[in-house]
Amino acid sequence: MSVLRSFIAIELPAALQNAIDQACLPLRQALDSTFIRWVPPQNLHLTLKFLGDISPANLDLLQQMLKTEAEQHSPFVVEIGGLGSFPNPKRARVIWVGIQAPSALMTLQRSIEMAAARLGYPPEERGFSPHLTVGRVGQHAGPADQQKIRALLEKTTIGKIGQARVTSVCLFRSDLKPTGAVYTPLFEAPLKGRDL
Repeated sequence: MSVLRSFIAIELPAALQNAIDQACLPLRQALDSTFIRWVPPQNLHLTLKFLGDISPANLDLLQQMLKTEAEQHSPFVVEIGGLGSFPNPKRARVIWVGIQAPSALMTLQRSIEMAAARLGYPPEERGFSPHLTVGRVGQHAGPADQQKIRALLEKTTIGKIGQARVTSVCLFRSDLKPTGAVYTPLFEAPLKGRDL
């Protein structure tokens, strides 16, 4: 088996994924998908740590690490709502829906980041900014396209969509297909006090 492109994330309930998808519908209808790749609802998740290519031989180590870290954190609730872009509205590369998260999320992410670093996965240089990617702007989007995106983001408001109770973290594999990425959960680690 060759290397696996993978990441650690929080999975969202299907009903919430669909609610986010519906909230973004006006944006998708107004912005041409020739220069934006919209994320299908089943792929919406909260990434905690992107690992990149991992060797299948490291899967057991990663599962053990994830299980150990997850068991030290209690379940918590995140609220979904708001809209924005990275790196900034003038040159949007990623369009996102926001997450209002308790400090418990930051603590969980930090502990996974540090544990992954101990296994040899370099820490992120950018600080953790919890968000759900709903669209990726293509490299070929010109200044006029960027202007259109910026204007739409400024006039589009996405209020509170819903909330999710976080009870586990997952290790996913990501397969890049011509139709877009396909994410497959490889392992789920329950948070403290949650029985699988």
